[in-house]
Amino acid sequence: MRIKDVLESKGGADVVTIRAEATLAELIEELTKHNFGALVVSDDGRQVAGIVSERDVVRKLREGPGALDIPVSDVMTTDVHVCEPHDSLDDLMRQMTNARVRHIPVVVDGKLSGLVSIGDAVKARISELEFERDQLNQYVAGGQ
Repeated sequence: MRIKDVLESKGGADVVTIRAEATLAELIEELTKHNFGALVVSDDGRQVAGIVSERDVVRKLREGPGALDIPVSDVMTTDVHVCEPHDSLDDLMRQMTNARVRHIPVVVDGKLSGLVSIGDAVKARISELEFERDQLNQYVAGGQ
């Protein structure tokens, strides 16, 4: 399975982004509104400037309530792991595991075209395994 298949199974590749100058309070609002664990940081919705996750927020909130006014640019990760639509799901899952990340932006020609979470990857892998199981069951049942 390819990343493009994962994006198609999600029903599209629309990505919610947040500007680097937005505050952590605005970020929390967007994460909550969309029930997401991370957002891609982009000022134009196309170029990936970074990624920011719930974990980043929690770590910063230890500094006190004033942390809610801090810009996203102060907590985002700028060394972003990315993938492309033709990459395999197995490679993506390996990359997530090795980098210890849960969200990877999908880019085409350097432009943001999607976002895959570990949940998306696991769901797609389970679907693959269920399909293979069903095919094997049909093969065995047909051979008797």
